[in-house]
Amino acid sequence: MTITTAWPTEPATGRGRSHGTSSAAAFDRWFRYPAGFASDYVARLVDKLGLEEGVLVDCFMGSGVTGTAALDAGLSFSGIEAHPLVAELATLKLGLDVDAGKLREAAAKMVPPGAPTTARADETSLVQQSFPDEVLDQLLALREGIQARTASPETVALKWALLATLRDVADVKVGWPYQRPGVSRVPRHRDASARFLRRVEMIAEDVEGRRASDATVNVIVGSSADASSWATLPPSDGCITSPPYLNNFDYADATRLELYFWGEVRTWREMCDTVRQDMIVATTQQSSKGLKIAAIETLEARGDALGEDLIALAGRIEAASRARGPRGKEYDRVLPSYFVTMGEILGNLEGNLAPGATAVWLVGDSAPYGVYVDTPGLIGRVAESVGLDCVETIEMRKRGQRWNRGGHPLSEQMVVLRKPS
Repeated sequence: MTITTAWPTEPATGRGRSHGTSSAAAFDRWFRYPAGFASDYVARLVDKLGLEEGVLVDCFMGSGVTGTAALDAGLSFSGIEAHPLVAELATLKLGLDVDAGKLREAAAKMVPPGAPTTARADETSLVQQSFPDEVLDQLLALREGIQARTASPETVALKWALLATLRDVADVKVGWPYQRPGVSRVPRHRDASARFLRRVEMIAEDVEGRRASDATVNVIVGSSADASSWATLPPSDGCITSPPYLNNFDYADATRLELYFWGEVRTWREMCDTVRQDMIVATTQQSSKGLKIAAIETLEARGDALGEDLIALAGRIEAASRARGPRGKEYDRVLPSYFVTMGEILGNLEGNLAPGATAVWLVGDSAPYGVYVDTPGLIGRVAESVGLDCVETIEMRKRGQRWNRGGHPLSEQMVVLRKPS
């Protein structure tokens, strides 16, 4: 199939690409989620879709970068996100109901904070180790003040201003995606209250700068593999998304500091049960022998070359893992579940897209233990199996080579799909 659209490659500046969303762009700077798009690039993709009106969907919404770009272009937006905390952030960013004046007024009343009633010893070990005592006291007092407020968009905005402050004032390594409280560092900011106020001001400035719009926003917290997540969404005229990469990045653990501090969860098990439950299996921490067996059975039932190729690929990874000895990670358990779930998601997307609509998926390949996995190409094949056309796959940029054990250069690629008219 021949197309005439020339899709833009990655912006030459690369801003925002190395660690997710931008720390400077409006709305993105509220909280720099590591698994997000670069805002400037998504804006270019939205422009290239050529939609003057309609609905753009993102089935791996994350912190809502695609949604922000859609609203800026005058489009409505539908997003699905399985991580409940991150979905809350996206909902806040995409809403039109935060009052900047009320937000500033509420924050000013909270600073300087009083002494917290919560004892530092009641916090999780991660939280206790991440901050000096005096800084943690400020953070706890601010948390208590926010949690005592009546529920409102401004209260949620205060919460996120505080959560975004955590890594700014931590005096240990809490970079993405791993928190290492045993390794000290010089914090970027030492005054938690002052940094909190600056974070509040960022939100207020961006809200004031947003232009009025008649666009509608629908955010679903749940799995995009579940048909019920799509049931209330309007038909979409285009899709721009970036699914989790098959590279063992743990999207839940990446936000463990924020989850623990706010009290959403206090243990790894709670995080698995309440945060990971709807997330696509993309890491060895999520996988299991039972899930692999079920996925293999599903692939066998397909009775086609794609299913056979995926089973064979999992077998090659398993052999490579065993060759490394008992400490090898079981990536072979991840791959079958990952692609079975991708098939469910792509099937739901096909049913939601309007005829002729284009979907752009950005995803990277990988090479666990030297076994090359052409994730973009396989996603294209899965898409075709559910009725979408795989128009083309375009290499965007080279990626980190730490997984490149087999000599195959790794890259991030754009998979362009289209629903037949």
